Amino acid sequence: MKIQNYDNHKKFYAPHHFIYLPLLAILQIIGIWKIFSDEVNQLSWILFSTVIFLIIYLALMVRQHYALGNQDRIVRLEFKQRYFEIFGKRSDEVENQLNFGQISALRFAYDEEFKILIEKALNEKISGDEIKKSITKWRPDHHRI
Repeated sequence: MKIQNYDNHKKFYAPHHFIYLPLLAILQIIGIWKIFSDEVNQLSWILFSTVIFLIIYLALMVRQHYALGNQDRIVRLEFKQRYFEIFGKRSDEVENQLNFGQISALRFAYDEEFKILIEKALNEKISGDEIKKSITKWRPDHHRI
C-alpha cells in the first residue's frame, strides 16, 4: 500500500465519483439542452431534468450525510480513546476547546507529535489544515470512508 501523507490522503469511491455522478450530469445536460431544442416535448424534458436533478441532489446529500456523520462520530471516539491512553485522563475539557477539523487532523500524527500538536492547537488555535501540514511523520488512515 502506498505511503499516506498530506498530498495523497483524500479518497474517492470510483463507481460513485467517476461513473454514476458523471452519467447523471450528462443526463442533466441533455435534459436542459432538450428543453430549449425540442419545443414539442418541452414539458416532458422539464420533468425529466427536474427528476435527474433530484436524483443527483439525493445521491450527493444522503451519501455524504450518513457516511460523514458516522465517520465524525468514530473520529471523535478515537480521539477520546487516544487522549486517554496518552494522558491517562478524560478528554472532555480539551475536546470542547477544539473544533472537529482540529480533532480530525490530529489523528494523522503519531503519539509524540500528537502531544505537541494538541498543545499548539489549544494555545495557538491553529487550524486542522495547519495541523496536517505540521505533521513530520504521517500516521496513515487507510480505513476511512
